[in-house]
Amino acid sequence: MIDVMKTVEDKLVILDNDFEKGCWINLVNPSEEEILDVCKRTGILPAFIQSALDEEERSHIETEDDQVLLLINIPFIKEENNSLFFDTIPLGIIVTADAIVTVCLQNNPIISGFMKGIDKSFYTFKKSRFILQILYRTSTTYLRFLKQIYRKINLTEGQLRESTRNEAVFRLLDLEKSLVYFTTSLCSNEVVMEKLMRPRLRGMDPDAEAASRVLKFYPEDEELLEDVITENKQAIEMANIYSNLLSGLMDAFASIISNNLNIVMRFLTSVTIIVALPTMVYSFFGMNVSLPIQHNPHAALWIVGISVMISIAATLVLWQRRML
Repeated sequence: MIDVMKTVEDKLVILDNDFEKGCWINLVNPSEEEILDVCKRTGILPAFIQSALDEEERSHIETEDDQVLLLINIPFIKEENNSLFFDTIPLGIIVTADAIVTVCLQNNPIISGFMKGIDKSFYTFKKSRFILQILYRTSTTYLRFLKQIYRKINLTEGQLRESTRNEAVFRLLDLEKSLVYFTTSLCSNEVVMEKLMRPRLRGMDPDAEAASRVLKFYPEDEELLEDVITENKQAIEMANIYSNLLSGLMDAFASIISNNLNIVMRFLTSVTIIVALPTMVYSFFGMNVSLPIQHNPHAALWIVGISVMISIAATLVLWQRRML
């Protein structure tokens, strides 16, 4: 799917596939024909678009022929086995002299917000600022999803306190996996931000040095730049805190489950001992040899009484040793 938009008189206008200068081209899981059409009309390298459509692609900056590819990982929510699962997906931002192109495998809340006109200070022809706004919205979306993960952790913890079910444990495992994805993606995004935005680091990376010639950051973008870096660092810290919290929680519940199993096994062993003692008494008096009180008319009651007394004595001993 291809959407072509341009800011005209402070309003985002949808163009009919007319790639004007200063426009924004949004590609969502494009077909091969759509990729070739965009590349032919804009001069964008097909490899840049294909790179953004690779689910396993890591965050990085790439430049070629005065074109810049900024690839970051953005968060999204998907449904697996009737439950919500948090994951990340690559988002490619391609900047040329005439246009800016965003490429993603699916619709996402980052780009949808700009298309709906939520950000009033968004202009398609301000490419550098548009990149900063995308990065800022990405960081705030991470923070929002991390808060949702934290609420799910607390909810699942409460369910596990009441009853240890496999479903709740599996939910914690899914949340732990989501936090690993988030932490990895946030750290990769941070590296890209530092290379792209910190002037003192540009000389250390050829791609960042080349990108600085295409992307011009102005003094009025400095505040937004600081907000982007701050929000991303905060998201990394929150992801690490929640990951450590969840790991400790999983270890604690593993210990609780193991302890509960030991308690059950100890109780069953004690019950087995108590039940086995009367059986042993009955076995003695069931032998075909001369036995005491075998001619007593009340022998059966005596045997039952002896068995009960032994069982009670064994129960008291095990109770004192806290085996029951």
